[in-house]
Amino acid sequence: MTERLNIAIVGAGIGGLSAALALSARGMTVTVFEGAESPREAGAGLSIPPNALILLKRTALCDEIEKITTRSQGLTRRTSRGEPISPGSPTVLSYQVHRVEFLEMLLGVVKGSVRFGHRCMAVENTQTGARLSFANGVVYDADVVIGADGIHSVVQRQIGLTAHPTSEGIVAYRGLVQSQKLSWGVELRGLNMWMGEGRSFICFPVSLGRLINIVAFVPTMHDMEETWSAPGDLRALAAEYEGWDAPVRDLIAALEHTFRWGIYDRPPLPYWSRGHVTLIGDAAHPMVPHFGQGAGQAIEDAFALAVLLEHAKRHEIPGRLKAYQDLRWERTSRVQAASRLAGRFYRSVGDPAQAQRLQAWMSAAEWIFPHDAEKAAVALRG
Repeated sequence: MTERLNIAIVGAGIGGLSAALALSARGMTVTVFEGAESPREAGAGLSIPPNALILLKRTALCDEIEKITTRSQGLTRRTSRGEPISPGSPTVLSYQVHRVEFLEMLLGVVKGSVRFGHRCMAVENTQTGARLSFANGVVYDADVVIGADGIHSVVQRQIGLTAHPTSEGIVAYRGLVQSQKLSWGVELRGLNMWMGEGRSFICFPVSLGRLINIVAFVPTMHDMEETWSAPGDLRALAAEYEGWDAPVRDLIAALEHTFRWGIYDRPPLPYWSRGHVTLIGDAAHPMVPHFGQGAGQAIEDAFALAVLLEHAKRHEIPGRLKAYQDLRWERTSRVQAASRLAGRFYRSVGDPAQAQRLQAWMSAAEWIFPHDAEKAAVALRG
């Protein structure tokens, strides 16, 4: 009988908790270390695309996810004045969810495995595995360490990697509006986007329609913090969308507060794995948010990695992690490129090259959504 692997995950975000879910389901012992002292309360809306849904639907969360999400078919695009933009996006089913509610759902399944108040300071490979050191003095040895600690990943740096972010010249404003504050709010359905003048504005319902999530992308000449928690100026946001379609202006006027963050792009990393240490999610392949695939790709990573580590012997771990990296690197690099392209398209209404960019975007979507990361990993493992 194969001895159970002991897996340590750094970071209790979507990628880390999804990995804990997938790895535990395949018989491994998992401990998640999170630097925060308690579960995170910050966050707004996010979209769970079909490529992630097919994986989550195979787990114990199959019924629970239906209770916290709203469904949509495709994306409706309009100009800044409200005229429809065609052709539309692929008609695919996705779920929109409040990030905090989604994390709470994941945490409910793997809560016993999560240790809060453990800020990772160092990671090193040992002769038999990997060792984690934390700011509180705790040292932990594991067969595998998974860095799921985001764009500012400590684990990434500890295995010799350096990210090189480049500003897109875009700042994003996030916010939530109570749907009942707008006469049409409770009737809002699906993903809705307005595009024009180098800007875009997207909204969709979350929390079973009780809230409307908004994200507004505007150009900036200044470097902005790459964080979700920097407070934004509501008057400045309203000025950016003066004269736009009425629903856009109504939503901004209904905001009580907003948060802003600078959008930075990064090229693919040369590798993700070293010895008994590997990366998933934003720590491995951070991407700009214009394609809505950040969470989806992290979930894909988690399930693919779980398949490739299942039944692995300890001496096989470095090879299995290298296989995971090789399997996922090409796909995530392509998704990063598609996300970059989508952002350029959203800001290029009226550009003569618009049709060409849209066709490239559509072609990308055709291979992104049907992908089954779990089956791909099974095929590789044999």
